[in-house]
Amino acid sequence: RGDYATALTEFRPLAQQGVAEAQFNLGHMYFYGQGVPQDDAEAVRWFRRATEQGHAEARFNLGFMYHEGRGVPQDYEAAMRWYRRAAEQGHDIAHVKMGIMYAKGEGAPQDYVQAHMWYNLAAAGGHKDAGGFRNTLAKRMTPAQIAEAQRLAREWKPKQ
Repeated sequence: RGDYATALTEFRPLAQQGVAEAQFNLGHMYFYGQGVPQDDAEAVRWFRRATEQGHAEARFNLGFMYHEGRGVPQDYEAAMRWYRRAAEQGHDIAHVKMGIMYAKGEGAPQDYVQAHMWYNLAAAGGHKDAGGFRNTLAKRMTPAQIAEAQRLAREWKPKQ
């Protein structure tokens, strides 16, 4: 358990000066109510400021907030956009979320090839459940769809 009062006094001025990691940390504190009252809208505000500077974890968290409707109206398309931005930076859990959203057709049309590709990337990145998700999904796919998903995963490169 950390000293949240000290963290808050250190993070807030840095966050206000535009330091992305401090902005992310403040968002995290508001999300969990650590040293501050729990406040999803305030968490969103700080995550959004960090995303503007390319902070991958803040992008993932903002996607989660839209996916769950916490601090913002639930919006699967916005969730998909933020998850994609985090995934494009190599964020493995965002890869899983992209797979789930494509498999369910949340925020984009259902697309098993895309879902399989994202699960593949997450599994390659070491996510413990992604391989199982991919293998379960593969039972609903044709061999040609699986081959296409594997090709897409092999050719995928994170953006910087």
